[in-house]
Amino acid sequence: MTRRRYSQPVVLPARGRLSFPDPRDFDREGLLAVGGDLSAERLLLAYRSGIFPWYAEGLPPMWWSPDPRAVFDPDGLHVSRSLARVLRRGDFELRWNTAFRDVMRACCEGREDGTWILPEMIEAYARLHAAGHAHSLEVWRGAELVGGAYGVQVGGLFAAESMFHRRTDMSKVAVVALVRSLFAAGIELLDVQMPTDHLRSLGCRTLPRRDYLALLPAATTRVVALADLQPRL
Repeated sequence: MTRRRYSQPVVLPARGRLSFPDPRDFDREGLLAVGGDLSAERLLLAYRSGIFPWYAEGLPPMWWSPDPRAVFDPDGLHVSRSLARVLRRGDFELRWNTAFRDVMRACCEGREDGTWILPEMIEAYARLHAAGHAHSLEVWRGAELVGGAYGVQVGGLFAAESMFHRRTDMSKVAVVALVRSLFAAGIELLDVQMPTDHLRSLGCRTLPRRDYLALLPAATTRVVALADLQPRL
């Protein structure tokens, strides 16, 4: 049996024609390109192509499309009994797009192994947010931001990037609200990139990369308006 030979990551110029290699040509880890920039045009092309940036301080942008991919389905959300009690108690307020930068900054707080949400990432995604392509869901208690999540929208695709909590269970509240709100608004593909124990406990599942990529053309060309979304549980 012949072992498949995968492509090696390519180096992207900082300027010039925007393009990415086909993720199908790369191994399961999914590193396919290094370099380029974080312009809005490049970021949107990346998400439309099933690719996202992920790298550490001091390194150039690194572009990934791992296999498999983690997603949520409209009917796959798992709410435990204890989380259901938190949701019923309702001692929080859900808001949409009122503190985008604050959510991004909170998502990189207190990570012992460092963060990929670098200052240049915050600036780049804030530009996407200003243009209507990135959104934040926030969980508030009074004037305190206690949980939330943010991500990038391309048509009917929402690529959730990160979440945080400052009070117990508030990141879970954010995920539940995000899943229910986005599918109700017309999103048809909710990507959470890579499965974690936390996301699995809430019902995410994995898709082979080839299947995920096959869903992107229809999802990203769908017209979905999220600017005035009202978060729901």
